[in-house]
Amino acid sequence: MGDVLYRSLFDDAALFPPGNAPMGQALPAHREHRASRRARYVGPFLVSGGRVGELRAVLAREESASEPLDVVITVPGGADDVPGALDSLGLDPALNLVGMEVAATPGEAADTAAALVKALPDGAVGYVEVTRGAKAGADIASLAGTGANAKFRTGGVRAEAHPTEAELADLLFAAITAGVPFKCTAGLHHAVRHTTDEGFEQHGFLNVLLATHTLLTGGGASDAEVVLVDRDDRALAQRSTALSDLEQAEVRARFRSFGTCSITDPLDDLTVLGAL
Repeated sequence: MGDVLYRSLFDDAALFPPGNAPMGQALPAHREHRASRRARYVGPFLVSGGRVGELRAVLAREESASEPLDVVITVPGGADDVPGALDSLGLDPALNLVGMEVAATPGEAADTAAALVKALPDGAVGYVEVTRGAKAGADIASLAGTGANAKFRTGGVRAEAHPTEAELADLLFAAITAGVPFKCTAGLHHAVRHTTDEGFEQHGFLNVLLATHTLLTGGGASDAEVVLVDRDDRALAQRSTALSDLEQAEVRARFRSFGTCSITDPLDDLTVLGAL
């Protein structure tokens, strides 16, 4: 039940805020996730380009030989920093680069995508982080046919870092309309839309999954916004479990994954709701 919808959905962003786990803690925890019953839901290990050397040092100290670590490198500085990030990998057999995420300035998403795709080795997926604002829709559309996917920032450590339901609905609509797969990062700490103790209005990843389904079945941005606003956790869980395996696969072909600093919390949410 729901297995296709959540498979490899949760990219391990333990190193990033608000978790900020030390490398020596985050890597063993990731290995544990990958060796547990949770493994089918766990995506690659996320690391910033500036910390690849630190990651390699910790990998070198692992006591027993492990399988190569699937890793995605984030490059917030833009396309100019991609060669340096790739060079930091060296030829380390302990690392398997499966993706790279690069930030783009407004109006330059297509150029960033072209540089990224050209630089990446075969098998690695490129994601271009689209800057919020007036040019976001055009930037998303410009990614069509480039071979790169979109990345949306859905939260952060400040209230204003969280896009409104209407803004996120517009981003999702633009991606679905352009046929551009996407991932999300930050802010999706729980399955369902909620207000944090700090007063942040945070999106739920289950809302985003179901909003994607709404758009794929003919809904518009306003229909997606209705789903993103919904806080009825039981109703959302029931709707998710009613999706066929084909519908789940279609949703995940568009909404590829999201970064989370906790793997267990979102899975606990789904379990409590009966969605897993």
